[in-house]
Amino acid sequence: MPDGGLDVKGVTTSYGAVRALEDVSLHAAPATITAVLGANGAGKTTLLRTISGLVRPDRGTITLDGTELTVLPVEVVARLGVGHVPEGGGVIRELTVEDNLRLGGFLAADRDRNAASEIYEMFPPLASRRRQPAFTLSGGERQMLAIGRALMAKPRILLLDEPSLGLAPLIVAQIMSLLQRLRDERGLGVVLVEQNARSALSVADTAVVLNLGRVVKTDAAAAVAADEGLRHAYLGF
Repeated sequence: MPDGGLDVKGVTTSYGAVRALEDVSLHAAPATITAVLGANGAGKTTLLRTISGLVRPDRGTITLDGTELTVLPVEVVARLGVGHVPEGGGVIRELTVEDNLRLGGFLAADRDRNAASEIYEMFPPLASRRRQPAFTLSGGERQMLAIGRALMAKPRILLLDEPSLGLAPLIVAQIMSLLQRLRDERGLGVVLVEQNARSALSVADTAVVLNLGRVVKTDAAAAVAADEGLRHAYLGF
């Protein structure tokens, strides 16, 4: 595509005999937020894991700015610009905030000594806790740390799996506002998997609705939000 970004084309992924994704395609352009929505078991997490290389597809292609990712090791995919924040954040609880961020920086293609300072400016609560182990943080602070760690690697596309899970509405609003700023100020492409469809649609540019591993709708987020039949059938509101 002329605007670059992430392209997933005809991807099918299985876990043994269970087919989790069937012929899934999507395009996530730079400086856009693409919401991937659907009920539990729709294949949303598998899609992110397939993009980041944690799971290999049976068939189909995944490219970032024209570079094929499906044949590459996970760490190479990360260095090429794919940041992945799994469900629950995945921070190392025993390490300090500072050390968690430093680990994220090891995946950067070009090391930036100021990267951690930028994360502390973005997430002020982390700055005052930089020497504390991650298990002492609140749920919202751990999610901030997980996102900050992914951003340390300077990704071109950020994959976020259920960032609002278990968080208070105020913290969720702050995270969604941050994603908009990253899109608008840094030109970052975001693929956002969210059970909270209302929240995701409020910040997304495009929405992809999955059901039982298949894409049932791809449209502008505003159009999906306005489609009452689609919302009732697949999004629960």
